[in-house]
Amino acid sequence: MSAHTQCVIRGTFFDFTQTVNDVDALPGVTRIIEDGVMVIKEGRISRLLPWETGHHLWDDCVEQHDLSGKLIVPGFIDCHIHYPQTEMIGAFGEQLLSWLENYTFPTERQFDCPDYAARIAAFFLEQLLSNGTTSALVFGTVHAASVNALFAEALRRDMRLIAGKVMMDRNAPDYLLETPEQSDQQTRELIERWHRRGRLGYALTPRFAPTSSPALLEKVYALKQAWPDVWIHTHLSENRDEVNWVKTLFPDSQNYLDVYHQRGLTGRRSVFAHGIHLEESEWCCLHKTQSAVAFCPTSNLFLGSGLFDLHSKWRHQVSIGMGTDVGAGTTFNMLQTLGEAYKVGQLQQYRLTAAEALYHATLGAAQALDLDSFIGNFTEGKEADFVVLDPAVSALQKLRLQRCTTVEEQLFMLMTLGDDRNIAQTWVHGRCAWQRSTQEQAA
Repeated sequence: MSAHTQCVIRGTFFDFTQTVNDVDALPGVTRIIEDGVMVIKEGRISRLLPWETGHHLWDDCVEQHDLSGKLIVPGFIDCHIHYPQTEMIGAFGEQLLSWLENYTFPTERQFDCPDYAARIAAFFLEQLLSNGTTSALVFGTVHAASVNALFAEALRRDMRLIAGKVMMDRNAPDYLLETPEQSDQQTRELIERWHRRGRLGYALTPRFAPTSSPALLEKVYALKQAWPDVWIHTHLSENRDEVNWVKTLFPDSQNYLDVYHQRGLTGRRSVFAHGIHLEESEWCCLHKTQSAVAFCPTSNLFLGSGLFDLHSKWRHQVSIGMGTDVGAGTTFNMLQTLGEAYKVGQLQQYRLTAAEALYHATLGAAQALDLDSFIGNFTEGKEADFVVLDPAVSALQKLRLQRCTTVEEQLFMLMTLGDDRNIAQTWVHGRCAWQRSTQEQAA
């Protein structure tokens, strides 16, 4: 189906009507329409209303999709993921710094080859769509070819995607290093080629403070000044050894976040992955600058990095979004990622509800990326990115579903027992881009 036609979707709809700064406000903005209909025109949401109210508002010639019995939620938004690490997911036995040295850097070396990058980019985006993820903030490698391949494939699929090439000039293998001047020139060329093209956006991507000299960070700041609407995407306080290393590399900075802040790299479109070991002053700085954090529970648990503090997120009113962080994260699937987030909360006496978890993966994530005027819920006029969930695809799920009396209970069951099999369809900009029945993109 072309995005530039009209169609109607019937099913059970779940979303949030507005962003919130207080977790206790979530019940007041949660919207559930158990038998609803969405009207899509020109790739955007035209109407969302109960079936009984709206079923007579179009004629029989309009394309109709009856998804009764399915649960329809906004498309999942992945706020931190590395597409070049797809093939090394599940690498055994390391914590962050040794994991980078032994697995990540050798894998990323291959992305200087455009054909190789194109093959992995296509596989990566298919994985996103087959897991219900319609938008993502993505790391490339230091090679321009990695970003060109990813953006070309995302443009073909009409996805809203933000990505950038890694900027890295020290503390990494020679074969992945560049000078600040080389990094600046290649990044400028990539921004001019891809930023704001279709639904694409560019993210300045210094890997993290240890691989960034002060001179390189100055180049990042200059690029942000030249293109104020690009994003900044990097890592922050993931691992205690990393935090201590940063203190030795930047002794004049008050803390890890201050390395970025004093160089003008915090702000509304700055997204910092992890943020596990933050000082109180860092939380305050994130709030004051309207910077965002990507919460990556599967990665944090897999690498033994630590537990993200959801209490502090709400106390300091810092925007967060969920990140799978493949390949340190062990799944592309947001349902499984939310299940791990629940366990992270439990270990800290934090009760993460299904509603809050879905908020961080949809509208909250859109706010973290400063995209909530485009995606994240079913507000009229927004782009029609959504996921169709089948709530019971296994014998165990079918048995458990019999005990679910509310949509929220269904969602909690899905985020604790669900996986990619529960993704029935993924819609991107008003068209079905992936469906379980064929396991391939719709024409």
